[in-house]
Amino acid sequence: MLTISQMAAYAGVTVRAVRHYHAKGLLPEPERDHSGYRRYDAAAVVELVKIRTLADAGVPLARVQELLRADDDDFAAAVDDIDRRLRAEIRERQRHRERIAQLAAGESLALPPEAVAYLERLRSLGVAEQMVQAERDAWILVAAQIPERMAFYMETKERQLDDPNVRDLYRDLYEITQWPADDPRLDAAADRLADQFAQVPDEAWDEEKLPQDLSDLLDGVFISSVPGARRMLARLEQRGWTGWTNIERLPSPD
Repeated sequence: MLTISQMAAYAGVTVRAVRHYHAKGLLPEPERDHSGYRRYDAAAVVELVKIRTLADAGVPLARVQELLRADDDDFAAAVDDIDRRLRAEIRERQRHRERIAQLAAGESLALPPEAVAYLERLRSLGVAEQMVQAERDAWILVAAQIPERMAFYMETKERQLDDPNVRDLYRDLYEITQWPADDPRLDAAADRLADQFAQVPDEAWDEEKLPQDLSDLLDGVFISSVPGARRMLARLEQRGWTGWTNIERLPSPD
């Protein structure tokens, strides 16, 4: 006869596991001997090994007792059912692993390859990482709303970056966004933007427009996060332009 610790050692489980199986009703508890100890026979060890084997195979404890008592046909059917469930769980875990891999991939999680390439080009040009991240967040919103337009937008942005004046402006933008709202340099920065806008054909602005609700959302982020945003927008309006995300030329005064 064996003590609980001896039986646990034979079966390759812990004493705590044996007690857990007792509590679940999977393994009957023997009577105590005259010394107050529970003693287990060989049949209990065999039963414990079966329980451990089923549990290690992924069988829920709630079904272990059913399988222990099943005949051959019922056992085979139950095992097939458990196998289907385990394969479904494996597929689900694989999807989780793929999702985690996407998270590890950073920007490619929520952006198409052409947008990731555009952001990397900004970095290679020396654009401040804060500006790159601001661009990334904006394009994530666009990609979520109108993914079918992302290829066009990225082609347009890449073409704009071919202009050395645009590249210089991008490199300076982070510093500009940190200036206080009353900084007089903001007017010159807005004039610089207006000069860039003037070089773009009017029809191009129409092609690049975002849905109005998305444009309003992005404009709101700009206004709330950049101290000099309102002053720059006011100066742009003086120069004949309105909007920040959906830029439009104002009608010429008669």
